[in-house]
Amino acid sequence: METEITAAELARLRDGDYAIIDIRDATAFDYGHIGGAVNIPLKELAEAELPAGKKLVLYCKSGIISLDAAEELRGRGYEAYSLAGGYIDWLRERMNDRNVTEQVELSLRKKFKKSIWCKFTKAINEYELVQPNDRIAVCISGGKDSMLMAKLFQELKRHDKFPFEVVFLVMDPGYSPENRRIIERNAESMSIPVQIFESMIFDSVLHIEKNPCYICARMRRGYLYSKAKELGCNKIALGHHFDDVIETILMGMLYGGQVQTMMPKLHSTNFEGMELIRPLYLVREADIKHWRDYNDLYFIQCACKFTENCSSCSENGQSESKRLEVKNLIAEMKKINPQVEKNIFRSVENVNLSTIIAYKEKGAVHHFLDDYDGGEPPQAVRADTRKLV
Repeated sequence: METEITAAELARLRDGDYAIIDIRDATAFDYGHIGGAVNIPLKELAEAELPAGKKLVLYCKSGIISLDAAEELRGRGYEAYSLAGGYIDWLRERMNDRNVTEQVELSLRKKFKKSIWCKFTKAINEYELVQPNDRIAVCISGGKDSMLMAKLFQELKRHDKFPFEVVFLVMDPGYSPENRRIIERNAESMSIPVQIFESMIFDSVLHIEKNPCYICARMRRGYLYSKAKELGCNKIALGHHFDDVIETILMGMLYGGQVQTMMPKLHSTNFEGMELIRPLYLVREADIKHWRDYNDLYFIQCACKFTENCSSCSENGQSESKRLEVKNLIAEMKKINPQVEKNIFRSVENVNLSTIIAYKEKGAVHHFLDDYDGGEPPQAVRADTRKLV
């Protein structure tokens, strides 16, 4: 009996006759999935309670691991199938000849004006991210965050408050043709005129065993700066959002033993005259996901060739990453204190240096003992001393 089922065959099945099971990890599922699918990661599949009397359609990223999983379930008596080509093929087929420009733009002006548009413009104004006569390279990875940022910059241009220019820049570090086409089709469907250039970074980090993703990210940043400067830009814009900021704060404390944050803008140390800006700095990830789902948009989690064999489905995938651990920790704390996210964000805006043991500034370390005896004591200490006299 054939173990694979195509997306076209899946569409012809009657509702109620089948169950769709996404066996990727929770992060990949949250990033985008087939409507109606339930998430049962591969490592949990053997112990999961599966629907009886239904066809089970399993899928992963590329249809490789799900094929083995479906055959294993057949051995246990289930009528299980693997979706041929996985999520990638399903997504590519769904995007054919699709244009959502008007719908997406209207949603930003109406439905998501308060939760996304106003927070985007607040960051622009509060942190002075965009100045007259700027030429900004809006860097698009192909995910939900950078695609949203591109649409927001198009909207900002329409307001025409002051002259500035944008270039929508996509770097292809060695994507497979299938993944690159998905990025191109998403840009086309939302009328984002992207410029694509190749760097082949993936080949450079292919044999690096320790921290390949970190090294890849650093190399990609350098290539983006270089290309943006070549195009006459003075800034690059990245799609990091509010949740990225607070997760970075906690990760620094819990895993790095330091207090730091992801800044809304930075001067480049290697490319003179260039700046990095983060216009989604105040936008919540939940609102970005809501915008994505409201407009029926789909993006791939990672177009990296290292995950072509569905490594994100494996037991050693991203589910155990430190960032996901911190994300889950914040979610648990939020159940007890709904203000915890705001408080984490505000913590780096309300640093009291008189209560800090030591801090670094421009490479120099300052310790509280440096002027402890010679300097003016804090007001709170003087008050306590008077009580003791």
